Amino acid sequence: MCPPPTPPGPAAGADVERRDARHKVTGTARYAAEHTPPGCLHAAPVPATVARGRVTAVHADEVLRLPGVHAVLSHENAPRLGEPDDPTLAVLQNDRVPHRGWYVALVVADTPENARAAADALRIEYAPEEHDAGPADGHPRLYTPEEANGGHPAVRERGDFDAAFATAAVHVDATYTLTALHNHPMEPHASTAWWTGGDLTVHDSNQGSTTVRNVLAELFAVPRERVTVAAAHVGGGFGSKGTPRPQVVLAVMAARHTGRPVKLALPRRHLPAVVGHRAPTVQRVRIGADAHGVIRALAHDVTTQTSTVKEFVEQAAVPARVMYTSPHSRTTHRVVALDVPTPSWMRAPGEASGMYALEAAMDELAAATGLDPVELRLRNEPDREPDSGRPFSSRNLAGCLREGARLFGWEDRDPRPGVRRSGDRLTGTGVASATYPYLVGPSTATAHAAPDGTHVVRLNATDIGTGARTVLAQIAADALRAPLDSVRVEIGSSALPDAPLAGGSSGTSSWGWAVHRACTTLAERLRTLTGPLPPEGLTVRADTAQEAGKESPYARHAFGAHFAEVEVDAVTGEVRVRRLLGVFAAGRILNPRTARSQLIGGMTMGIGMALTEGSTLDTRSGEFVERDLASYHVPVNADVPSLEAHWLDEEDPHLNPMGSKGIGEIGIVGTAAAVANAVHHAVGVRLRDLPLTPDRLLPHLHGLPDRQG
Repeated sequence: MCPPPTPPGPAAGADVERRDARHKVTGTARYAAEHTPPGCLHAAPVPATVARGRVTAVHADEVLRLPGVHAVLSHENAPRLGEPDDPTLAVLQNDRVPHRGWYVALVVADTPENARAAADALRIEYAPEEHDAGPADGHPRLYTPEEANGGHPAVRERGDFDAAFATAAVHVDATYTLTALHNHPMEPHASTAWWTGGDLTVHDSNQGSTTVRNVLAELFAVPRERVTVAAAHVGGGFGSKGTPRPQVVLAVMAARHTGRPVKLALPRRHLPAVVGHRAPTVQRVRIGADAHGVIRALAHDVTTQTSTVKEFVEQAAVPARVMYTSPHSRTTHRVVALDVPTPSWMRAPGEASGMYALEAAMDELAAATGLDPVELRLRNEPDREPDSGRPFSSRNLAGCLREGARLFGWEDRDPRPGVRRSGDRLTGTGVASATYPYLVGPSTATAHAAPDGTHVVRLNATDIGTGARTVLAQIAADALRAPLDSVRVEIGSSALPDAPLAGGSSGTSSWGWAVHRACTTLAERLRTLTGPLPPEGLTVRADTAQEAGKESPYARHAFGAHFAEVEVDAVTGEVRVRRLLGVFAAGRILNPRTARSQLIGGMTMGIGMALTEGSTLDTRSGEFVERDLASYHVPVNADVPSLEAHWLDEEDPHLNPMGSKGIGEIGIVGTAAAVANAVHHAVGVRLRDLPLTPDRLLPHLHGLPDRQG
């Protein structure tokens, strides 16, 4: 059992300004590539230009004569690595090219300009081989893996889906496709590394430097205590920095080879091939319901792809195991290994993709049954988590839907599609639900009280832009019953007590639990202390491995509801989101300011997923075509006139001492479906392939009647 949430103190729920805000806006916050030790060299990686094959020659001698070039590393001379758990980190270890963009060499020079010029000039010869870049759907090598990302079984079945679907009164059978999507954080993936004797120091842009330290120690055969990885400030990650990426291995390699510090920042155009991406999916959803819209049978079948380097299976069918009543259910994943870059985590992996298909299918079911889309979802609220049978620790999806409908003005909606028109502008509204699991991991932390009344909390949490420093200080102040400004938080270095990565919306829950325990223990010791504090102060350490690692008897999830209003230009096919509103149930909100920022950020990414972000894999070359922000279009302020995030006050005693759930990812889940459902309502045509760009809409718009409304 989890301890009951602590009653809120003076800092709990307060709208507190981010502690690092001034440092960021004044430029004094230092990121991984902004550390320049004396004698620092610069490195530029060389990506493979064939989709599959072998490197037969690296003409390093030609570029070693160029100005400022110090070294050229390749499989011929790079330091040997230990066997990595993640094969994408085995860079420059052999002559194999598993996909286009795989790094085959590294140039080290005195300036970044000289390094880039030499990397561009480096001549590499290949023995190309026949490659297979898909597509995955219908591929003869498709197989069913043992599990999908997150350890979820690839296949789950309850009841007899085929029989129940065949006898249902109402049927939906639709296939939805989603292209690959790419993480494009503002800060590039960057590392600065140097060796001092046998000690390694690295400034790295990542989401968890404890993990990076452990991996580097194994790869380079160095004791962990001799490796320090710092990530004081990180300019976004969205999952792409959740595990070590090739740039940190290459920087450490080059530093060992040259004996000098080396800095490496990846060009943005390299990111689609080497830091993971959201895998493209083809999803078939079948729903059978009775005449009242109650679901009797539900199947969600996902086809996706991975690379030949590493198996990664997007768990897109997993949300269907959580969301709605379905006595007969089948959820499956199939995957094929292709000669393409390795997919990985991107904000809400599985949930973002899977909920688009599921919630679009629910909208189609609402149309087929003649029910309001909000009412349909309410009629299919389960008493327990459908697949596991466990009771929910809390489930306030119905409250989110009702409150969202009230705030949005849903009751005024004309249910008929394609009737709201003013000139060439068609307007529509849509709704979708959202869910994201509550995740928590073991963490450690220390809390220190000084004689002057100040406190210091230390742990290796990572702030990737979420405001972790601020929220952890609030948790500490509450547990200590001390003024917020008396607490200093030190995070972002593997020299601090170990903590899990910032991912899976688990950061605050995991780190906060350890901070709360350390500070609660410290406060108890201070209360029982006789006499003054010793000059060195008092320090306590907390470890939540026992509690946080326990399996809960409850199904624990955050929920939400998205409401969108869009305007479609019938002449150009352009879609504009006029309003987007989200209402969420995510436990106790510890800081409204940082929470709203996270929710709005996720919703904005969801708009991109629905309308602008698309990635084309050229099967002839095995390369993603859209590799920069000029061709891969992310939403900007002008794309979202009105964006609101609200939440319910939710008390859940089965989580952690703060009563908090994660909020970093729930905002994106469901947004794309709400926008797509609104587009259908606007134009009266159901499009099932994201993104909904003008070229996809136009063929369906020119034949529409010129109706006014």
